[in-house]
Amino acid sequence: MLLETPVMLGVQLQPQHTSYELIREAVVRAEGMGVDILFNWDHFFPLSGDPDGLHFESWTELAAWAEQTERVQFGALVNCNSYRNPDLQADMARTIDHISAKGGEGRFIFGTGSGWFQRDYDEYGYEFGTAGSRLNDLADGLERIRARWGVLNPPPTREIPVLIGGAGEQKTLRIVARHADYWHSFTTSEGLAHKISVIEEWAARDGGDVSRLIVSNELDRRSNDEVDALFAGGVRLFTLALRGPDFDWALVERWLRWRDERNTAGA
Repeated sequence: MLLETPVMLGVQLQPQHTSYELIREAVVRAEGMGVDILFNWDHFFPLSGDPDGLHFESWTELAAWAEQTERVQFGALVNCNSYRNPDLQADMARTIDHISAKGGEGRFIFGTGSGWFQRDYDEYGYEFGTAGSRLNDLADGLERIRARWGVLNPPPTREIPVLIGGAGEQKTLRIVARHADYWHSFTTSEGLAHKISVIEEWAARDGGDVSRLIVSNELDRRSNDEVDALFAGGVRLFTLALRGPDFDWALVERWLRWRDERNTAGA
């Protein structure tokens, strides 16, 4: 089922507790080191540390990255569907795609999810609803986003890849089976085969095509043995969260070496 692709390393530069000057410098350094994908996240307040600490908004930051970078792909891990009208999200994604193209195809990845951080909703005036209602909105929103991409002038430079985060079997993985190019989760190596089988079952039931699905997972707090097991189970995008202001570049170098060893062994 899974697309056999080289191992990729994604680095999430958390937009909290640091200046934008340092984030800008981190983007340059990560791209220069050979990171495959850069991510931020779509929240309005820090998720750890001082809850009222420094924090920056996702989409405006991503537009700056589109102009600043030359090679690396990038997106949010993940966007919150609740915070913006789906058609607006489609237009924003298309525009960032064009900003990043620079004579070729765009490099934007549309990572999205249903949302969960209630403080964002409460303080910015969004209806929190329930986990189920937010997932229903995500499913409906993705249909609108794809439809809007089909009528925008100009259209996106490429078929913008969609990354969906989450592992709930009744709703989230059904959305993955229908819409995702990347599926991201924290699933353990022991549970990975089962989750993939659920995605395949939903695809067969709904007529989805998951033959090109890339499976993504986290490196945080994973042992080498666990990461090797995730690789054996089909994971090909591994993501690493970096926390500023003192970004751990030695950790990035370690996992870049691991990525290169796996890709060399499979060549």
